[in-house]
Amino acid sequence: MATAPELLTSEPELQIRPMRTGDLAEVVAVERASYQFPWSEGIFRDCLRVGYTCRVVTLGRQVAAYGVMSLGAGEAHVLNLCVAGAIRCRGIGKRLLRSLLERAQEAGMGEAFLEVRPSNTAAIRLYLAFGFVQVGMRRGYYQAVGGREDAAVFRLALRAAGAPAS
Repeated sequence: MATAPELLTSEPELQIRPMRTGDLAEVVAVERASYQFPWSEGIFRDCLRVGYTCRVVTLGRQVAAYGVMSLGAGEAHVLNLCVAGAIRCRGIGKRLLRSLLERAQEAGMGEAFLEVRPSNTAAIRLYLAFGFVQVGMRRGYYQAVGGREDAAVFRLALRAAGAPAS
């Protein structure tokens, strides 16, 4: 039988579900805490409005991570993937990315693309673990302190890959 202290230390339930308008305040709070140049609430609201694949990861009742992906013309484009700073490196980003890529495969997309700052080595390690390969560079893509930062462009063949790598 579990004692009260054991119950208090149990992990809250992790759930991946569609993002709702009611989640936007929490999503934007995670975004602002994570980036110097965050997306606005309006951008997230527009992504929901136009029907992009928008997912949140909740721990208990709190939004802990989110992802936004567009689908079209046989391609998925991961536009934003973010995990709250305090819980990074616990496999949450991996689970969320897997969920997004599975959705893209279910929708018949043949490949997935994303851009990432070359300075974001943790994200690059995640993408490489899934089998993404760098296929290009977009010069001056991201706003940065004192100017612009390039974006590394990554691609994953979904049909050839089968289920995304673990």
